[in-house]
Amino acid sequence: MISDLSSVDGVFKNFQYAYTFKDTLIYSQLLDKNFVFTYRDYNIGADVSWRRDEEMRVTYGLFQNSQRLDLVWNNIVSISGDSTHIVRSFNLTITFNPTDIVYIDGKVNLELNKDTNNKWKIIHWIDESNF
Repeated sequence: MISDLSSVDGVFKNFQYAYTFKDTLIYSQLLDKNFVFTYRDYNIGADVSWRRDEEMRVTYGLFQNSQRLDLVWNNIVSISGDSTHIVRSFNLTITFNPTDIVYIDGKVNLELNKDTNNKWKIIHWIDESNF
């Protein structure tokens, strides 16, 4: 089900929904206009970041090129008192085809803020996964 983004829990539920149903419209509503995604590229030994437009292109490609996405949110590792910083563990299974399945485990380190409609948006996502 699509959840109300007036709660942080709604962000995680809609995130899971967007991945399960490969719904870029729902996914786009989770990202602030100033969104930044950051991950560690171990091949070059540096952090790599991109903005909202690139995130949407990458996610669209993932949604189009996979047969199935199974995202499971696990424990919240840490959360700030005002819920603006959350670290949460997850498991993601990406099935490209029956013989090409990728398992990703890790944590998302999210910075959230409320927009003018009092809805939570992700402003910065630091990927802390094994991928």
